[in-house]
Amino acid sequence: MPIPIRSKQDWQALDAAHHLHPFTDYADLAAKGARIISWAEGAHLHDADGRTILDGMSGLWCVNLGYGRRELAEAAQRQMLELPYYNNFFQTAHPPAIELAHRLAEFAAPDYTRVFFTGSGSESVDTAIRMIWRYWQLQGQPQRNVIIGRRNGYHGSTIAGASLGGMKAVHAQLAHPLPGFVHIDQPYAFGEGAGLDPAAFGLERARQLAQKIEEIGPDKVAAFFAEPIQGAGGVIIPPDTYWPEIERICRHHGILLVTDEVICGFGRTGQRFGAEYFGVKPDLMTVAKGLTSGYVPMGAVLLGARVGEALASGGGEFFHGYTYSGHPVAAAVALEVLRVLERERVIERVREDTGPYLQQRWRTLAEHPLVGEARGLGFFGAIELVKDKASRERFPEEKSAGLRCREFCFDNGLVMRAVGDTMIVAPPLILDRDGIDELVEKAWKCLDLTAQALRN
Repeated sequence: MPIPIRSKQDWQALDAAHHLHPFTDYADLAAKGARIISWAEGAHLHDADGRTILDGMSGLWCVNLGYGRRELAEAAQRQMLELPYYNNFFQTAHPPAIELAHRLAEFAAPDYTRVFFTGSGSESVDTAIRMIWRYWQLQGQPQRNVIIGRRNGYHGSTIAGASLGGMKAVHAQLAHPLPGFVHIDQPYAFGEGAGLDPAAFGLERARQLAQKIEEIGPDKVAAFFAEPIQGAGGVIIPPDTYWPEIERICRHHGILLVTDEVICGFGRTGQRFGAEYFGVKPDLMTVAKGLTSGYVPMGAVLLGARVGEALASGGGEFFHGYTYSGHPVAAAVALEVLRVLERERVIERVREDTGPYLQQRWRTLAEHPLVGEARGLGFFGAIELVKDKASRERFPEEKSAGLRCREFCFDNGLVMRAVGDTMIVAPPLILDRDGIDELVEKAWKCLDLTAQALRN
């Protein structure tokens, strides 16, 4: 039975009555009513009021290939008719999962040869945590179980992912954040490194890892786990000195290095993975989102030889998995995504053409009187809203500068996310130069509207 045709008001009433949204103030939503997105094509959404909206966030950092890709829908349909589901438990497998594991190993070669499938980025993070602990058990060092993350890092909403992540608001709602997760400061140059040389600031933040390892005891630390670029934290791009020093410290102490590539993976930096962009080789990488371009849920953990071979040859059963690990329909869609990335040279285009053009155009927003910094990399962008450019003074919290700007964006045909008073974008990787111009022009218009509202 097809979904009924209803009015926007009917959809909003049903939504308010039955649907609890993620990361939402329910009282605020009830007062306004949900936005109803009806359909989408390419990089644009269409809502129930008939408005066309440029999706500057790729859905939720995931619809890298844009909306309405017939080949992805057809891949899902073919697989649904052939084998809609079977599990990978009990020494059983099916061709889509096997083929995808093989293709991902080729895609991530030469450093990653084994793959464990999950249903999402959060599940990938939980799986990586389990693998880290199991690895050290197999090494005869079970006491190495402390994992170091970053303040304001984000690794999903499960209890383990939220504990590993360093967001204060999330931790405040955990009755008991899991023990064994500790945090160091983030490499946020604009917000926390004012007046400092970026290279020196990057080294200082990286060397907090060495200090934390010594504080805990090197024989107790299992891994350092972080996003190459912090996404939900506000598109925080570390100085060039940061990641090489992090890797050096991890290797010196023998701890595992894990990068959360859920947002950075599959081309957003102009490279296959964020770690590749920064020139480091993690022991594990968590992926999701762009793996299927958001068309169906799927995630994975990619393992380098150190951990992959230890788990594959280790003693006994690995007591971990999900009903939908390696789901055949998701695997079929992911295989088609990899074909499209290669056939259309999507990653190369981001690296050589549209990524540099986006960064050139995005940086013109720094000229706006409301913007303290415009930064970006590949298909990431962020602008900092400030009351005073010279001092970087923020607006009073009650002014809600970021939220106001976000609302003006929606009302004027642009999805741009607010992280406090930092506005961020991560558009679909298929966005062309005309689309980039549209994004920047709409962003400027919404900044003008925000500035006017803040003056009143």
